[in-house]
Formats: sequence, C-alpha cells, structure tokens
Amino acid sequence: MEAGWTRRTTADRGTVLGPGPAEGAERAAVLGERTRLLDGVRQWLAESGAEPTPARVAQALREQGRVLGDAEVLGAARQLRSELVGSGPLEPLLADPAVTDVLVSAPDRVWVDRGGGLELTDVSFPDAAAVRRLAQRLAAVAGRRLDDARPWVDARLPDGTRLHAVLPPVAVGCTCLSLRVVRPRAFTLDELVAEGTVPPGGDRVLRALIASRLSYVISGGTGTGKTTLLSALLGVVGPSERIVLAEDSAELRPEHPHVVRLEGRPANQEGVGLVELQDLVRQALRMRPDRLVVGEVRGPEVVSLLAALNTGHEGGCGTLHANAAAQVPARLEALGTAAGLDRAALHSQLAAALSVVLHLVRDRSGRRRIAEVHVLERDVSGLVVTVPALRWGREAFTRERGWERLRELLRHGRDESGSSDGDEVW
Repeated sequence: MEAGWTRRTTADRGTVLGPGPAEGAERAAVLGERTRLLDGVRQWLAESGAEPTPARVAQALREQGRVLGDAEVLGAARQLRSELVGSGPLEPLLADPAVTDVLVSAPDRVWVDRGGGLELTDVSFPDAAAVRRLAQRLAAVAGRRLDDARPWVDARLPDGTRLHAVLPPVAVGCTCLSLRVVRPRAFTLDELVAEGTVPPGGDRVLRALIASRLSYVISGGTGTGKTTLLSALLGVVGPSERIVLAEDSAELRPEHPHVVRLEGRPANQEGVGLVELQDLVRQALRMRPDRLVVGEVRGPEVVSLLAALNTGHEGGCGTLHANAAAQVPARLEALGTAAGLDRAALHSQLAAALSVVLHLVRDRSGRRRIAEVHVLERDVSGLVVTVPALRWGREAFTRERGWERLRELLRHGRDESGSSDGDEVW
C-alpha cells in the first residue's frame, strides 16, 4: 500500500484506498492554498479586464507577491482559461470521443457514460460554489438565465452539447449539472451493427423499412440511443429526398445532403418569444418535406404529427419515451388527450398514421440494443395495439407472430416506391 494511504469505508462506495488523516490534511491545505491563489488571480483579471494569458497570469501573481516558475504559471493560466472560457474541470471529459454524458451531483461526484453505464471519475471541483459558477457561466453562454429566481435551465451550448442544470435549494446540497454530448458525426447502420445495437442482419430490415416509406417511431428510456438510431436511419434516406427536422433542442446529426433543421426556443425574460415544438411541426409541413421528423414527441405536437402522417407525408418518424413497445399507444393516447384529442379520434388517426415501433433498451452492462420491433393493428374494440414482429437475438432478429404483417407492409411499401432495397429480407 502506498505510504500515507489507508483503507477507508464509505457508505456509497465500499472500501477504497485513500489518503490517511495526515496526508489528507496536507492535501487539503495545498488545495486550499491553490484555490486562494487562483481566486486572487481571478479577481485581479476581472478588475483589470485582462485576458488570462500566461503573461497576464504572471503579472497577477507578481501583484500578489508570488513568484512562480514557468510551469506553475502555465498551469495556472490553463486552469483559469478553462474556468473562464471552457468547461472547467470537465473539459478533458467532454473532449473524450467515447463520452456521451457528463453528470455532476457534488463537487467530488462527477460521473461519465462511455457507453457501458455510468462511471465515477477522479475529476473534482474545489467546492459547491465552483459547480454553481460553472453551471451559471455555461447557461450564460447558451443565452439563458440561471439564478435563484430561475433555478433551472435546459439549453444547448454553441457546440451542440445539451445542458441541464438545477441550483440549490431545488437541488439539495449542490448544483446538479448534466451535459449530453452531441457528436458531430452520426453513426452509420453498419457501425451500429458492429457495436451490437443492431443484431447481425438486422440492418437489412431497417433499410427495407426506410425504402418502404413506412412511418415509424423509436421508443425507449433515457439514454438508450433513440437519437443515435434515428440519425443513422435518416442517413439511409435517398439523397434526392428532403428531410425536415423539428426539435426542441437540435441533437439529430444525420449524414444526408438535404436536411432542414428547425429548433424551438423558450420565452425570454419578458415572457415572449416562445417557439414550441407544435409550432415547428406546423411550419415544417409548409416546407415541402419528403420526410417529416420530430426529434422527440412529448406534448401537443403529437396531434399535428399524426394529422401530417395522415395527409400524404409518408415515411415520417420521431422518438418517444416509453418503457416498452407495447406501451407506445398508451403514451400517445395520454399525449393526445392532454392536447384535446379524444380517445377514439386519436386511435383512428394512429391506426392510419403509424406502422412500426422500434424499441431500444439498455442492458445491465450498459450496452444499447434494439430489443423488439412491433407493428400496429386494431383490436376488436377498435383501439390500436402493438404486435411483436421481431425480437433481439444475439445472431439475428427472432421472428414473432407479427412478422408476416411486417413483411407484408415492407413488401407493399417497396412495391409502391419501386425500390429493390431489402430484397434479401424476404
């Protein structure tokens, strides 16, 4: 065991190696001194309006009576620039191409997801105030307000990263910060097969689904890969087709030559300027879309979307939060009822508008995969229900009782479009 280190038992992390009392006190003193030093430099830079360049940092240190070597000055300059114009201690995590989410729940509790579930990192903040400062600065960069009067924010940073933050006392103890990284390049279907999200051969069914211009929805829980799969499927759409995206926060990045992107926005501090998803759907319908895409269906926009899919806009799609494919009709019913559409009318529209549900899950190891593919049909009462057509299999999709119905839909759509894509599915 390393000198000065002892075994510590914590309530949430079991037995871990950590500094002993003497080593911990010495470390805390060093960190405290470093924090005071940086606070003094930060204050001097703020008062002088200077950029945190190495020369300015050295000057600020001299003003405090500190003389440090070049390495220390450069280190202080890097840390200050990261705090003032970057993402602070989180910068190395956000720069990691494998990271999809960064979550901060306490100064010493910074978690990341690299595709295998959440991992606790060794990144930490000096204190809770530092987490709050970073959250407020990131909100300001996104053009949003985050303070005691408005203690939460949901926004998109200029690089596409999705920001969510909640301040105390709403967040108990410490500011909670969540960052969802949007990568500049979408995965391809072949890459999703290689990653195990799509089983071997399953991409042929998905390509046939796109070629057949069937309307579909991708369901699943948070972080199951709905946006990733949707971006990959949109990349399969023919290059001559026009895709119009409507999203609350722009996250879809399809590799396609003709994409029009519409993004909502919240009301400003005066309470005006609100643009909701249902407004975007209505505008998208006037933009001659070949494929109308709603990034996430979660409100009254479901009425406009179902109406659009019933008026000649084939191949429309979107994502939806649901625990299972069988629950999709109930989720859409709840959203439609809240928007003023009665149950019978919604199920009539749903039966004619939507054909397929692709449901994603995340297994215990953190791997995302398409768990099941369902088709929609009416039951004896006239309500829409889902029927399992394909289920995840390690070697290939396993066919269920709804497979013949799905195959019929794919064949009919293929014949209508004149496409030969997906012939090998049959």
